[in-house]
Parts: sequence; C-alpha cells; structure tokens
Amino acid sequence: MEKLRTQKYAESLEKVIENNHHYLKEIMNEFEEKCMVVTSVKNVPPRTVMEIPETYREIQSRLKEIRAIQQLLRAKYFLYARKDPRRDKEITDLGHTAHAAFSKFTHTVKQLETEGWAEAEQPVSQEDHKGGPFVFFLDEENQVMFLKNWRILNELDYSPTPSKVEEKRVVSTDKPRSLTLFVFRGDPKFIDELQSRMVLREHDVVERHAPEELRGILTHLREIQPEEVEKIFERFKQSKGYSKLKCLLVPVQSQKDYEGDVVSLMKSAFDEMTDGEVKTLSV
Repeated sequence: MEKLRTQKYAESLEKVIENNHHYLKEIMNEFEEKCMVVTSVKNVPPRTVMEIPETYREIQSRLKEIRAIQQLLRAKYFLYARKDPRRDKEITDLGHTAHAAFSKFTHTVKQLETEGWAEAEQPVSQEDHKGGPFVFFLDEENQVMFLKNWRILNELDYSPTPSKVEEKRVVSTDKPRSLTLFVFRGDPKFIDELQSRMVLREHDVVERHAPEELRGILTHLREIQPEEVEKIFERFKQSKGYSKLKCLLVPVQSQKDYEGDVVSLMKSAFDEMTDGEVKTLSV
C-alpha cells in the first residue's frame, strides 16, 4: 500500500511538470512576439509593456517549480521518475528563449525611458527577473508543495479530509482560495512543545526551520478573514510556553501578494512584536 501511494505521488509530480511544460510551449510564441514588438516599434500600448514582465514572472515561476520537482524526484523518488531527455531539453531551451527575449525587452525599455518615453510607466526592476516566491521551506518536498499551492491558488484540486483543525473545508465557487503562511519564533524547548501538539490537514505543511523557528502553510478553500485564521491557532494556547512565543501570519490571496520583499517585512515585524503576540502581516 505504501509503495502504491509513493508511486501515485511521484506520478502526480510528473503531471505537474507536464502541465507546466505545456503552458511554456503555449505561451512562448506570444511572449516572444510581444517582446519583439517593443524592441522594434516605439509606439507600443502601455498595457503591453506592463504585461510582459508579468508573463515573464509566470514563466520563471513555472520553470522554478519544474526544477524543484525534478530535484525532488531525483533525490527521493528516482525509482518512479520518468526519464524524458527530449522534454528536459525543450524546457531548458524554452527558459533560454524567454530570458533572451526579456533581456532585449528590458534593454529597449531602459533606452526608451532615457529618451523620456513612457515616463508614467514603472521601470523594470531586478524583481521582474526573479519570479515566484522566496524559498520558505528548507525541505525540498515542502518547498515543492508550497510552490505548487502558491502558483495555483485558484486551481487547488483536492478533497476535504478529516482534521482536528476547526476550520470547515467548504469549497466556495464564488470566493477566492488562499494560503496563510505562519511562523513561530521563540525558545527552542517551547517550539518543541508546540510542534508536538500541532496536527494539521493533509495538504497543509509544517517544518522546523531552525531550533527557534517553526514554519508552515495553511491552505483555504474559501475566502477567510485574518481573525478566523488567528482563531485556528488559539487551540495551541494551552501548549507550555506558548505565551513566550511570537506568531506571525502572512495571508496570500494571489501571486501578486508575493512580489514585495517578504523576508524584510517579516524580520521587521518580528523585531516589533512582543512575546505571546499573534500578528497578521499585510504584504
């Protein structure tokens, strides 16, 4: 039974690679054409100029997810990993194509901005090259789950499972799905106690990021307010030393919520928090 479960999980990871590969092939011609228009024609609609970095971020997100899954398959599920050199080469080539097209685009935009064109437009920054969220988890499998859930916030596809968490997993067709990142910091012995009591749902993730830090994500199948999420953690207040820990919550309702420097925001928030405080960070 365990072997079958492992095989099915590996197959699901391969399916994600296939879906991302299909997306890259479908979007690349249009992406190249838009970049070419900007590099060859000065009178370009501002909307097109703004769409190109957004598409590039999505492309980089897909590539990053593929690489993370490939590493995971090689490291832990190599017995079930499907070897496809042609597909791997296509993915690599698509990445090079996107990078080359976007580099020409950014060079052209900088030249045009120097000439005073598109002064009202936002300049293309280094953040546009990164795409995707930062590395929130140390464990590769946890990070893959994070990347997957982050990318398909509005496409999460799994069934509710029994849990001790009080939130009812009711799928709503007219409300957005979302994630909540959580981080506990404090004395390692109190983090130990908290971790031993923490029982989450099948598709939530928790990881001991450091002796004094516990990280995790909650997935929500319906719109949920910050105060509702905070109530989820109230059941841990009986944990020894809970009043000595700091808890930071970061709601993520769309991919754009992750375009800021979340690491710096989290660090600043923790510096300002007091022991026992639960704080929701707006990004």
